Amino acid sequence: MNKNIIAVLLLLIGINQVKSQDAGQIVIGTKHSLRSNILNEDREYWVSIPDSYHDEASSHKRYPVLIVLDGNSHFKPIAGIVNYMSSNAYRSLTIPEMIVVGIQNVDRRRDYTPDKVITVRENNTGGGDSFLSFLEEELIPELDQKFRTSPYRMLFGHSLGGLLATHTYMKEKTVFSSFIAVDPSFGTWDSETMDKKLDSLTERPFERFIYIATANWGKRNIRNRDRHVRLYEALNSKCKGELPAKLEYFDNEDHSSVPIIAFHNGISAIFKGYGISYRDVKDKDQLTRHFQTLSKRLSWDFQPPEYLVNQLGYRMIRSGNDKDKAKALEFFTLNVENYPKSSNSYDSLGEAYEILGDTQKAIANYEKSLELNPSNEHARVKIKELSNRK
Repeated sequence: MNKNIIAVLLLLIGINQVKSQDAGQIVIGTKHSLRSNILNEDREYWVSIPDSYHDEASSHKRYPVLIVLDGNSHFKPIAGIVNYMSSNAYRSLTIPEMIVVGIQNVDRRRDYTPDKVITVRENNTGGGDSFLSFLEEELIPELDQKFRTSPYRMLFGHSLGGLLATHTYMKEKTVFSSFIAVDPSFGTWDSETMDKKLDSLTERPFERFIYIATANWGKRNIRNRDRHVRLYEALNSKCKGELPAKLEYFDNEDHSSVPIIAFHNGISAIFKGYGISYRDVKDKDQLTRHFQTLSKRLSWDFQPPEYLVNQLGYRMIRSGNDKDKAKALEFFTLNVENYPKSSNSYDSLGEAYEILGDTQKAIANYEKSLELNPSNEHARVKIKELSNRK
């Protein structure tokens, strides 16, 4: 090899080493492994936690869990979308912060098919319920132990993963509360099989939310869409009230390109109304009713976000209107009621009482804030300052 070429290569290697030494890491998740007694194998999963998770002021928070099937392919983009839509850094805040868990595949054809597929050659399909048992009885308890999770859990699946998500939605009992089934592969569910599943359906699934996305399959499109529409219409006819679901067709997306845009639309459909703007809130009662409606649709108690209520309180207390100041106190009190372990909620309520001239209540709330977070220097200074005024 030419000496000049060797010299250039050595120089480039040296530069690369310097760059590697200087470069930091952008971490979107961590790898974990769990020995499954149900599946008799080790299963790897990846976890992405919210931006606020390690903030001392957010140590009281517990987070919904999103389980992502085919984590090998979908974990990174979905974790990024969730972060963008929920993090205070981007001011999007249209969905709650959540813990995203990507399940790495071992044998997706075995794990994601609920029913045995009869073929000429022997196959190992039909392990869907065993895999679900692994998720519900082994993985989720481990997540609950390792992380500050809330019991609101979502399941995302594409293709065969979408088939499993739909199957889980239709079960009598499951730990999941909402589902995103992207272009689910209903090829193994002929009309007879689907009718049997629909006939055995109870009212329990209608307490859950399901979003179904359908992609454009070109010449085979009619059959694909018909299966999804047929299921959706059957669910809608069986549901006594308004079906908590959405079916969406993507004419410009095929089976491979649809997952990410469908996830965005699906998670947006589930949490429609969660990202209400402070500009659209007139008073505490209206805000409370808004989230009661959302909670009823999702069969889960979602409180108005702490940051939103705080924003509303400060907006009103800084106005020159005495009525607005009274409303501000209502908002700050609401946060204390909904988030009794939040140091910041008591700190804000203390500041409101201070502005309104009630020194005694201001000190009491600052003391409670300091009790919950001994590092809150603002509360410490305020207690000293107000105590000297007495």
